[in-house]
Amino acid sequence: MSHYVHPNALCESDTVGAGTRVWAFAHVLPGARIGRDCNVCDGVFIEGDVVVGDRTTIKCGVQLWDGVRLGDDVFVGPNATFSNDLFPRSRQRPERFAETVVEDGASIGANATLLPGVRIGRGAMIGAGAVVTRSVPANAIVVGNPARIVGYVTDDDAGQVLAGAPGTHAGNAVAAAAAADPADAGTGSARMVRLPRFIDLRGSLSVGEFARDLPFAPVRYFLVFDVPSRETRGEHAHRECHQFLVCVHGSVRVLADDGLHRREFTLDAPERGLHLPPMTWGTQYRYSPDAVLLVFASHPYDAGDYIRDYDAFLALAAAAPGA
Repeated sequence: MSHYVHPNALCESDTVGAGTRVWAFAHVLPGARIGRDCNVCDGVFIEGDVVVGDRTTIKCGVQLWDGVRLGDDVFVGPNATFSNDLFPRSRQRPERFAETVVEDGASIGANATLLPGVRIGRGAMIGAGAVVTRSVPANAIVVGNPARIVGYVTDDDAGQVLAGAPGTHAGNAVAAAAAADPADAGTGSARMVRLPRFIDLRGSLSVGEFARDLPFAPVRYFLVFDVPSRETRGEHAHRECHQFLVCVHGSVRVLADDGLHRREFTLDAPERGLHLPPMTWGTQYRYSPDAVLLVFASHPYDAGDYIRDYDAFLALAAAAPGA
């Protein structure tokens, strides 16, 4: 056999990839599909309509019920709980169980609970004991009950780049790495811009000249305000449109992702601007209650310019010239 099954395990599936190990007291039902080089630890139960990708680790005490789909390089911590029926009753089965998807590279912390039908995005991190009631965006870090976004996985976090993840332009290394102020370093071609600020007894003034301080000529602006502080906005990229973000009041965090590298920026002063070029996945979150975010755009509004699916964005970034 190309995979290993412990003598005290019961593996009834004939679809188990090479190099996978099924340890003691695990039970895998017929029909389950398990990929290559997986580690199925002691006491794991896997029903028949379950798909597990390659190089995935399932720690002790986990049950994967019908409808669970785990991608490649997923980590499921001890006693994490999946569910597949929003209204369970004894001896009553729905016509079809809800499908719960954990995308490539995501991690589920110990004792976390996932409600039926949620999707955990690529590279996301679910904290130990979290109760996930809604789908989680790619690379988000969520904790609590109900789970809330508290951060995003970035280049500053060890192991954040997924093995085999599509890249982007070869020249899009982290820009300004040697900048005097590390907070002004960019990711890809996204970068922070310091705007002038003048302070005297009459108050403070911050100013920017479009031709000198912005890398494009704006044709549109919009303001974002009155955002509940726990909610997330953005989560999209533009094909051609540049954006320049300034938090004129309060603070907001921005994640910039070029498809290979990710960096988080804090906009908390009107003299700090952030340029997001085309083909940069941008996410804004942790708005302070008084935050007012001013955004300048290089193009008029065009729904067709938006890329709202992260996997589609990664594919387009990888296919771009020079990728």
